[in-house]
Amino acid sequence: MNILVAVLLGIIQGITEFLPISSTAHLTLSGKIFGLIDASHPEAWTEFIAVMQLGTLGAVLLFFRKDIIAMITALLHDVMSRGEGRGFAGYSAHSRMALLIALGTIPVAIIGLAFRHTIEGTLTKTTFVIAGSLILLALLLWIAEKVAKHTRSIEKVGWRDALVIGFAQALALIPGSSRSGATITAGLFLGLSREAAARFSFLLSIPAVFASGIYEMSKIHGVTGLGIGNLAIATVVSGIAGYACIAWLLRYLMKNTTMVFVWYRIILGVVLTILVLNGFFLA
Repeated sequence: MNILVAVLLGIIQGITEFLPISSTAHLTLSGKIFGLIDASHPEAWTEFIAVMQLGTLGAVLLFFRKDIIAMITALLHDVMSRGEGRGFAGYSAHSRMALLIALGTIPVAIIGLAFRHTIEGTLTKTTFVIAGSLILLALLLWIAEKVAKHTRSIEKVGWRDALVIGFAQALALIPGSSRSGATITAGLFLGLSREAAARFSFLLSIPAVFASGIYEMSKIHGVTGLGIGNLAIATVVSGIAGYACIAWLLRYLMKNTTMVFVWYRIILGVVLTILVLNGFFLA
């Protein structure tokens, strides 16, 4: 890998992490094209991607810094004061949002640890799996757009919503599903507005991406063949691209549907399937 490829991977990660089109799918396909995935050690690529996601985590933390500070401050105050003597009923909206994010993170934590060997293995690098996930999630997102009411704001998110969206995030461990795609789709099914679904999706990603990145950093020796310097460059670039993407997507979803992403996913999934079946791309 050279510096230009590292920059390209960072841009791909930053953009596709937040658009509902799957960052893991695009990065894995890029890794196959550039010959960066070692079939005998596929976990090295998983580690590279997970650490690079810390760049986009930085983008989320920076973009939502006011919300995050407000949630932490409010939660500490309410825990210490026990909700002004009224228990959980006395907790502020910011405190409840922090707890909902924690609750929504539980499914991905449990499922991620339980199936970590499968996630790191060759199955999740299979092009057929990626293509199938791209198309399946596209169809679910299309249905969500058709049946969703788009009336609920992020302040209306409850514990059931957090768990449902949390399980959707866990399903995104399958490459091609897309973390943002799965969680936004779940949010739409629950009646959230597109912008509210995306905002909660991004906030919910913080604990999971942080934990995943730190966990994989503990095994960073596996990416030495790809270059620690290249990883650092890709991570920084992904943060810059990710920040710009968050700002753009939230504005876009205020006035537009997600159908452009639905069609993109379907077209990409079909093209990949055709290429594999005709021997132009490795399965």
